[in-house]
Amino acid sequence: MQLKNILIKNNFKFSKKFGQNFITDENLLEKIVDAAGVGENDTIVEIGPGGGTLTSAIARRAKKVIAYEVDKSLEPILKETLAGLNNVSVIFKDVLKVDTEEIETAAGSEYKVVANLPYYITTPIMMKFIEEGKGVKSITVTVQEEVADRLCALPGGRDYGAITAAIAAVGNAEKVFRIGRNNFYPVPNVDSALVKIDIDREKYDIKDVAAYRQAVKCAFTSRRKTLVNNLMQTYSLTREAAENAVKGIGKDVLVRGETLSPEDFIKLSELLNAED
Repeated sequence: MQLKNILIKNNFKFSKKFGQNFITDENLLEKIVDAAGVGENDTIVEIGPGGGTLTSAIARRAKKVIAYEVDKSLEPILKETLAGLNNVSVIFKDVLKVDTEEIETAAGSEYKVVANLPYYITTPIMMKFIEEGKGVKSITVTVQEEVADRLCALPGGRDYGAITAAIAAVGNAEKVFRIGRNNFYPVPNVDSALVKIDIDREKYDIKDVAAYRQAVKCAFTSRRKTLVNNLMQTYSLTREAAENAVKGIGKDVLVRGETLSPEDFIKLSELLNAED
């Protein structure tokens, strides 16, 4: 039975609060699973299984799927759409309120994250696994297209931001393909894109991760201000000390934070840390 019919049969009401838009196209689902690199030995942590169409496509290829769903009213739908798939566990909890250690205990030493994420929780969910996930190998997400552009942006571009710099420090993000809005049910007001982030925690030698994150946050405190002004505000530095810090990483004192690469942020965080 098609997902739409199952939803109607169960009198399911879509929730604006949860930003629910389900993917129904079988070819697209297979493309997403392909892009995520799901293999027979993989454990997949899925965020927001919704109607279970993507969950089902993943489960047919993976060893194990652990899906976190915040909307308990989807339970009867998922029981029907995932019937016969014995390698799927659906946990009805808000994943943002679940301790990352608890997720990783259930998933094992290595796992991949796959998700079709609504706009309002994209950043917190991604940062949860980027900052706290020890065993996560990749994150493959369907997000609003403008968010996808932000996740994959290069330093100096309009879309480059704090989340871009955070991702670039521990992985490589790629916008795999666009997804038109008509591939979702109900149809959203925007187009989407699939982004894959391959995690590589050895990519850079970041001695103090907290210091790196603070430097990134500082740089984007106010995009209209120079890096010097943001440093003065965040670290309570004198103008001279802030200018010396910027010169210390080989930049002009009028530079803005959004032009800094991950390498620049590493140098800046180490320099600021050394002065504490």
